[in-house]
Amino acid sequence: MGAKMQRDRVLILSATTGYQLRSFDDAARRLDIDLVFATDRCHQLDDPWRDRAIAVRFHQLDPSVDRIVGALRQAPVQGLIVVGDRPAVLAARVAERLALPGHPPHAAVASGNKYETRARLKRAGLAVPWFYVTRLSVDPAALARDTKIAYPCVLKPLGLSGSRGVIRADSPAEFEAAFARIRALLRRIDVRAARTGLDDEVLVEGFIPGSEYAIEGVMTEGRFQAFAIFDKPDPLDGPFFEETIYVTPSALSGLSQVTVLRTVEAAATALGLWHGPVHAECRINADGIVMLEIAPRPIGGLCSKVLRFAGGLSLEQVLLHHAVDDDISGYLREASASAVMMIPIPARGIFKKVQGEEAAQRVPGVEEVVITAKPDQLLEPLPEAGSYLGFIFARAATAAQAERAVRDAHRPLRFTIDPEVRVNAIVEIA
Repeated sequence: MGAKMQRDRVLILSATTGYQLRSFDDAARRLDIDLVFATDRCHQLDDPWRDRAIAVRFHQLDPSVDRIVGALRQAPVQGLIVVGDRPAVLAARVAERLALPGHPPHAAVASGNKYETRARLKRAGLAVPWFYVTRLSVDPAALARDTKIAYPCVLKPLGLSGSRGVIRADSPAEFEAAFARIRALLRRIDVRAARTGLDDEVLVEGFIPGSEYAIEGVMTEGRFQAFAIFDKPDPLDGPFFEETIYVTPSALSGLSQVTVLRTVEAAATALGLWHGPVHAECRINADGIVMLEIAPRPIGGLCSKVLRFAGGLSLEQVLLHHAVDDDISGYLREASASAVMMIPIPARGIFKKVQGEEAAQRVPGVEEVVITAKPDQLLEPLPEAGSYLGFIFARAATAAQAERAVRDAHRPLRFTIDPEVRVNAIVEIA
């Protein structure tokens, strides 16, 4: 293939802060690709992050699309990538407006709505649990005892992601407590500020037993290409569903892996996903494969470091190749096994310090220990939380060795988390 006459440009739609933005920036430099950022910020501020990003609002779709299209009129882009869940619908609208390959807007909307995802998968003949959607205004005591609710069940905010607000209930009393906790979460200022339009609805569905897996790949004009199947070796049975470890290659048999990938492609087709990154989650039990979600974006945060391709390419480099319409069908994950631990938050409080990093880094197979929590940051565990203390990455000859490495590296880590100091206002009356 001959050399290109000019550098490709790719639009990245993302939240203002995000670890993966740095990874994409590094990947673009290596590939000699120019990146254009569109992030959620006030358009009246004069480039506070010095990244020359286009200022958008994810909940203001029409003006944000117009702003992006106008900014790119003199210097078009050849592709786009969305980072995170919140910009997915805006990215789909932009791709449609600019006639770029991408996921259609209706598919992005459905993927971000747990009820619509379930409904489309059911219509496609795929396995789903029983499910029911309700509003926060309902009487939870009455609903908990309604015959339409069977136990155990799981309550999920309709528009949140990353297991945030997801709670298992085994009885009417636990249902009421879970509903109250979700209601409080959805009424928080930071959650309402996201303006998803789904802030007042809760999905209730049957609990799905079994082992859980994550699948990373891309859709290319309706065809699914998998990069990896990740095992989640820690049980995720509730009452909360905090993910801790991803490890690949999967221990599933070859036939089971083929079946999983076919199911993911069928689910992506049912949702209408067409072109771009896909991150999927599923459970497998004696009854078969049940899709939990399928999102039109790559694996989040720093977790992409767990994937490396032949020749040392990062996931971000492969996705940038895909965005500019390069053929990536021959890009295969490296032969070695890899694992990542998302370090869980043990308790609510103020993060002060971590000890034991050097000992963790010396564990054979460990490549990197990254503490992302900042001193004096307020930490919250699930189901309210939306982050982790940090990440541990390992590579080894086998998946079992990689998994053992991240577990061994976690043991010497000691986190100092002080109790939260709640300040009450004092009013003096003269």
